[in-house]
Amino acid sequence: MIDKQGHAAIRSYNYVMALFCFALFWAVIIPGAKAEVRRVLPESISEIKLSYAPLVAKVTPAVVNIYTKRVVKTKSFRSPFFDDPLFRHFFGDSFGNSAPRERVQRSLGSGVIVRSNGIIVTNNHVIGEADEITVALADRREFAAEVILTDERTDIAVLKIETKGEELAALSFNDSDNVAVGDLVLAVGNPFGVGQTVTSGIVSALARTQVGVSDYQFFIQTDAAVNPGNSGGALVDMTGQLIGVNTAIFSRSGGSNGIGFAVPANMVRYIVAAALADGKLTRPWLGAAGQTVTAEIAESLGLDRPGGVLVDDLYPGGSAARAGVRNGDIILSIDDKDVLDPQGLRYRIGTRNVGVQIDVRLMRAGRVITVPIVLQEAPEDPPRNETMIEGQTPFAGVKVANLSPAYAEEIGTDPFRRGVMVVAANRNSAVIRAGLLKLGDIIQSLNGIKIKKVRDIERALRKEADSYDIVLDRKGRMINCRISSKNRYYCR
Repeated sequence: MIDKQGHAAIRSYNYVMALFCFALFWAVIIPGAKAEVRRVLPESISEIKLSYAPLVAKVTPAVVNIYTKRVVKTKSFRSPFFDDPLFRHFFGDSFGNSAPRERVQRSLGSGVIVRSNGIIVTNNHVIGEADEITVALADRREFAAEVILTDERTDIAVLKIETKGEELAALSFNDSDNVAVGDLVLAVGNPFGVGQTVTSGIVSALARTQVGVSDYQFFIQTDAAVNPGNSGGALVDMTGQLIGVNTAIFSRSGGSNGIGFAVPANMVRYIVAAALADGKLTRPWLGAAGQTVTAEIAESLGLDRPGGVLVDDLYPGGSAARAGVRNGDIILSIDDKDVLDPQGLRYRIGTRNVGVQIDVRLMRAGRVITVPIVLQEAPEDPPRNETMIEGQTPFAGVKVANLSPAYAEEIGTDPFRRGVMVVAANRNSAVIRAGLLKLGDIIQSLNGIKIKKVRDIERALRKEADSYDIVLDRKGRMINCRISSKNRYYCR
């Protein structure tokens, strides 16, 4: 039994505990709940004035506008009535003829100064085949530019302007492999020719490989507004360093839809180094080809997830074959950088130098191994032997060449293809005008002679014939044609 004094003590204890809990609720829980939605006012002038302006002031002097000029001749026109003697009698021999006309094509873009002595990078498509290139600095001074190196396959060009010893503002390269999705970036260029413009955004994605802008499809994607005229301009991080060169946009209207692509700085740096060394770009070649490991392939191989490149072709004596890579191996990474598809593999190899050693992580028969590979340049074996066919033959005016890995890489075709390819032609070539031969065709046989090298074609054409039987490989499709002496043909 509890006496009255005990009940009083219990009531006092409960009262004290209630007061304690009430005080705790107001002192801790309520302020903590309010903190989640609490709005904080700026506490200083410096916080009110937070801005990209200091970064912009550092970056923009190194971004230039590029203006190009090209003289284009239009074709002369010949009236079909010109050969009529009646019209020539009344109107003279010049009737129906118009002389070729010249017109000037102009284009504009952007560029980035990467060396203080006037070395500038831009897009190859910005300068194209320009006759004159003018670089306008941010302070409006203009200079004539000289082309040091162009690389159509990465869409990068390197220019030089004469500064007469003056050092210009220049951007340094950052390691684009350290860029992460969500990083803040600025894009600087000359959109629509309105003048230098700065836009901001974030890195939206990395390793975009299905864009189709260049042979080396590996881009940084950003939502910073990029428009026509921004091509060749700078994509910079918050340290003011160059992480990419703006190259293309995804747009249905021609304007910015928030999807822009930039060539990573590591690729640009590689091309600039080649330009400053000897002006020649010599790429390493792995000598291995393969396909993306899809979800279906991963399941069939017993892998827990898709990713990597399944090797299905090796060039004998190439870098990969010499190092012991086998068909069926899955390439997972290059120097600890993940490889997700053949385009990513091509990029990783393309940013290395000939003669360097790379560490390739492979999966072979369920085991992960690392193989060191010393990169070589693609061999030119056999020599290209570019030859223009001449003489009294339907094939006159067609240029052919022996395919080799080096030559195939140079002209942008599959380096594993073999044989003799049609690489150029005169407009007057009978077989070209008729559509029988197309650039890129590989001639398999001619009049029963198997064509392995250019000399085989020359040997086949030495024999006079009333007709020619030719077998072509056109993008993997075999075509059989017969050409008569009157240049008539049929194919099946």
